[in-house]
Amino acid sequence: MVSAVELVLAAAPLLIAGVLLVGFLWPATRAMPIAWIAAVVIGFAVWGMPAEWVVAASINGVMTALTILWIVFGALLLLYTLQEAGAFDRINEGFAAVSDDRRVQIVLVGFFLAVFIEGAAGFGTPAAVVAPLLLALGFPALAAVIAAIIGHVIAVTYGAVGTPIVVGIRNPLSLDIYQQAITEGGYANVAEFSNEVAAWAATYHALIGFVMPLFAVGMVVHFFGGEDSSLSDAFEVAPLCLFAGISFAVPYWISAWFFTAEFPSLIGAMVGGAITVSVLRAGYLLPDTHWEFPDRSEWEDHWVGTIEPGSNSSGRVATDGGQQMSLAKAWVPYVLVVVLLVITRAVGPISNAISNPDIGVQIGSITLGIVIGWDNILGTGITNEIAWMSVPGFWLIVPALLSVPIFGMSGSEFGSALGETARKLASPFVALIFVIAMVQVMLQSASAPTSIDLGMIQALAQATADLLGPVYPFVAALIGALGAAMAGSNTVSNITFSGFQFEAAQQLGLPTQIIVGAQAVGGAIGNLIAIHNLVAALATVGLVGQEGRVMRLNLIPLVYYALGVGVLAMLFSYVLFPTLF
Repeated sequence: MVSAVELVLAAAPLLIAGVLLVGFLWPATRAMPIAWIAAVVIGFAVWGMPAEWVVAASINGVMTALTILWIVFGALLLLYTLQEAGAFDRINEGFAAVSDDRRVQIVLVGFFLAVFIEGAAGFGTPAAVVAPLLLALGFPALAAVIAAIIGHVIAVTYGAVGTPIVVGIRNPLSLDIYQQAITEGGYANVAEFSNEVAAWAATYHALIGFVMPLFAVGMVVHFFGGEDSSLSDAFEVAPLCLFAGISFAVPYWISAWFFTAEFPSLIGAMVGGAITVSVLRAGYLLPDTHWEFPDRSEWEDHWVGTIEPGSNSSGRVATDGGQQMSLAKAWVPYVLVVVLLVITRAVGPISNAISNPDIGVQIGSITLGIVIGWDNILGTGITNEIAWMSVPGFWLIVPALLSVPIFGMSGSEFGSALGETARKLASPFVALIFVIAMVQVMLQSASAPTSIDLGMIQALAQATADLLGPVYPFVAALIGALGAAMAGSNTVSNITFSGFQFEAAQQLGLPTQIIVGAQAVGGAIGNLIAIHNLVAALATVGLVGQEGRVMRLNLIPLVYYALGVGVLAMLFSYVLFPTLF
């Protein structure tokens, strides 16, 4: 058993991270190294982890972080390349041209475009990109940020081509203690289990999140509509909002259950967006009246920052041989992403070739080749690898490079996109390295030869399960939301808490897929109030300093989502699917 003092010390790295990030508003680049140091000291001095295990666990965390950063690099490079080419503004124009009604623009740009960008890039990118696009259309800066953040939350679980699941769930559960339980539960491997977790997460999202277009419209209409506006203006477009939400949710849910965790948000956005735009262009579901923000002179001071609404987001006009770039051409690189990802995962010989660890040079226990791996790190038995051609990052970089000839870009333009990508990666690089190293030290305390029977995460999970007992499913998503709110990342929340949630579910005899699925959803909804995402989004519209105001407003959809998922988790766990593993 773990004593009360040991339990407090086990929680100390997480508590330190929370206090520094939320209490003192430190950036993750400063807070997470300190939290990692705390985990190292406690692992070594209290748990008695051998030094080589502490170092090996940290190296393992660094390798996992590099895998994530490789994906983020590819996603951001493609995004900024399209922005530099003007293709992204053309995509936005295509949505905006359907209607000049602000409520319709929220559905098309604030929802569909935001969920697509989340599926393609993740890591806070949608709000930081969509908010200035809405600003350019004439939205008040604060309204643009609110719409963009609320609009994309349903897609966060599968951000950056499934990274929160592929890395955030699969990697932590690959420890021997979890793998054994998963295989005994009837799964071939951890990858199969994590795919089912992704499917259950999509089930939560589809049942709760399909109303988010209406939620986003209602928030903007209510808080930014002026004295004469009422929620009846939002309900006038309820048929459109619900149709859009369902059009997204159905292919999204099908993709999660029958494909892999990499595609739900991308497929949901592309299929649902195409259906909704087609219906609107045919003249259906358009509102009978036109809704607009009040006159600029009536806006509250805090609605607008240093950038005036209506200003162009990039300043470049997307052209093609002197003519405006076609919308189809602007979408080509993202279509290539989906095609390349499907081919490299569905075609066996290709999938096997790009993940073959035997193609390379072996230097001791380190492999350098198609797969960069380190077997039995420092003699601990810990093993990790970076399949750099297999992970989505590489297949995002390829369309980014192809965009240069496709759009006739100059070397300096691509260089600008590359430079912007590097600048945006600086902070995530430091934060991810240390937060994942911290989590790995905590996780490996269960496998290392230590003086305490339970690892840090196991001890915390057991104590939480004992405290909450049968109501645990109701708060499982809130635990994930707390992690994302602190770290600003669903992936990091999953890496930190997926093992915790799995262990707690086992302690209580609950279906592990249901509980870990709730964690994956919680990590998504925590982005509504993640300070890092709010700062990034507000900075793009010249409104830094309004983080607290956005956080207070976003508590409304967060409470709705958390309560809804909590009720479903209880229903799934005890009534509908109690016999699942």
